[in-house]
Amino acid sequence: MAYDTASPSEPLITDWDATKATAFGREPLVLRHTLHERPMFDDAGLEQVLDRFPREKLGVFTMGEDPVDWRSWRRGAAGSLTGSQLLEAAKTGRIWLNLRAVNAHLPDYADLSDEMFRDLEANAPGLRTFKRDVGLLISSANAQVFYHLDMPLVALWQLRGEKRMYVYPAAAPFVAPDQLERIATRDMPEQLPFDPAWDARAEVFTMKPGDMVTWPQNAPHRIENGPMLNVSLSVEFMTPQALVRANVLYANAVLRRRLGTTPHLQAGMGPSTVAKLGLARAAKALRREPERSAPPHSFKLDATRPGELLPV
Repeated sequence: MAYDTASPSEPLITDWDATKATAFGREPLVLRHTLHERPMFDDAGLEQVLDRFPREKLGVFTMGEDPVDWRSWRRGAAGSLTGSQLLEAAKTGRIWLNLRAVNAHLPDYADLSDEMFRDLEANAPGLRTFKRDVGLLISSANAQVFYHLDMPLVALWQLRGEKRMYVYPAAAPFVAPDQLERIATRDMPEQLPFDPAWDARAEVFTMKPGDMVTWPQNAPHRIENGPMLNVSLSVEFMTPQALVRANVLYANAVLRRRLGTTPHLQAGMGPSTVAKLGLARAAKALRREPERSAPPHSFKLDATRPGELLPV
C-alpha cells in the first residue's frame, strides 16, 4: 500500500521567514514542518515501507556507546524478517535501519521528495536542487551516529522520538583540509576522528517531531538518540554552488597529492575556480573511482529473539 502525499498547496514548513529563507544552506538552521502528522510514518506505515523496500538495499547497523569509537559501527543482516518484525527489533534493540534513496524505489516517497523540494525551492531564494536522495531512518533508543561529514547538503526531518544533533564548523581542527579533500575523492570514509572537547564549539539542537535541521555543506556532525524509537528523513541534495565546492575540493586533492602544493578552498567563480573545475573534470575522466564495498555482515536479526544481535 502506498500513501498519498498532501496537496502541493499545503506548505510543509510552517515558519519560513525572510531571515530563515536567506540562511537556508548557509548556516545551521531549525525549521518547523508537518510531516510527522502523516500516517505513512505511524507503525503500520513503517511496517509497510519496510516490506516494500528492496531488502538487498536495506542497511542494518549497530554501534557502541562511546562517541569516539566510530569503528564499533557494524553492519548486520535483516534476513527474511517482515516489516513488523524489523520495527520490533528497532524498538527493542540497538540498531539503525537505513532505507537509503527510498525515493528512487517507492512511488509514494518519490512523490514526497518532489513535494519537499517544491516547498524548499519555493521559499529559499535562488535554491535549485538536484541529485536528491531521501533516506528513511528508523533507529533504536539511545542509538547514535558517529562524527562525520557529508559531501552533499543535508536536511534532517524529525518524525518520531527525540534526538540531539551536534553540528561543528567545517574548518580545522574539526576537519583538516586534506581530510575534506580525500573525502571528496572517496579516498577516505566520511567518518572522522572525534575529540569530545569539540562539543564546546558545536551548535546543539534537541530535535523533536516536527523539527527540521539543516547545516552548511561539509559541516561535521553527530547524533545521539533519546530513550525512545526515532524516525527521521535524511534528505541529501546538491545545488550548483555545492557541486562547484565538491569539484574544487577534488581538484585541491589532485594538486596536493601530485604537486605537493597547499591549495586553498576559494569561494566564487573566479579564474582559479574555473581552472580547478576543469582540472577536476579531467582528473575524474582519467581515474577509476575507488569502490567502497559494504562491510561484511557481523550479526543477524532473528524474529524469535527480537532486539538480539546474533552471530552470522
